[in-house]
Amino acid sequence: MADSPEWFWQAVDQTPKSNFTSLDDIELHYLVWGEASAPGLMLIHGHNAHAHWWDFIAPSFSQDYQVVAPDLSGMGDSDHRDVYSADLYAEEIKAIADAANLGEETLLVAHSFGGLMAIRAMARYPGRFKGLVLLDSGIKHPEDESPKGPERWSKPKVYPDLEIARSRFRLQPPQTCDNEFLVNHIARHSIDAIDEGFVWKFDDELNNRMQVTGDFVADFTSLTAPLVLIYGEHSASFSSKSADHMAALNPALIVHPLANAQHHLFLDQPLAFMALLQSVLSEAG
Repeated sequence: MADSPEWFWQAVDQTPKSNFTSLDDIELHYLVWGEASAPGLMLIHGHNAHAHWWDFIAPSFSQDYQVVAPDLSGMGDSDHRDVYSADLYAEEIKAIADAANLGEETLLVAHSFGGLMAIRAMARYPGRFKGLVLLDSGIKHPEDESPKGPERWSKPKVYPDLEIARSRFRLQPPQTCDNEFLVNHIARHSIDAIDEGFVWKFDDELNNRMQVTGDFVADFTSLTAPLVLIYGEHSASFSSKSADHMAALNPALIVHPLANAQHHLFLDQPLAFMALLQSVLSEAG
């Protein structure tokens, strides 16, 4: 990654602490940057992602916050489950916050799938977190909802070496990304070694094992804590129509489009994203 900019190296050279906690005999992994005495900031990844998606983001906030990035179960270095649900993920978010001694002033920042899980956590545990920043995530306008096709299951792919596995990494939902150094960094942390070779860390049966719990619309409407939405101007997953829909559901929502960004907005425009998030967090107090 010789073409990686200096700011990236300065960020990823700040190695986080790696910790585990348990919930219902499930081991949950999380990363920590910053001092325990600082206000809490939890960064929650998206579907089939992991805590290391935040390696180049978290250090910029570690002077002001204790930054915690969890691996939700079935992803990253956390255990897999026989059954998943929004209720279980909400419990995990609270359990990791408790394990890291994050106080009630903690702000949640959550991307994509993680945003919905964070909405559920905020609704289930009112008062536990101070506010929520959603990243290209939330309640879509009914016209923006795409029908789900049948689940496709295939035997997990096993790659003969690490570099071949890394080269097969793709962003989901699919999009281009000019910052290949960021995608490569994430890819290297997405792979696990087994006796037969190398596989992706996420549970390939997670979708099939996901049970429907809760009502995200009711949850979001009920929230009284500060709420912010940052979405990619060119996102194929989230539109201005959906942003307006969410603001109608909960008028407390503050909306910021991020210019020249797609769904994985902090990969497309990392510096602009960090500057905007700094501003948003400052306003949240």
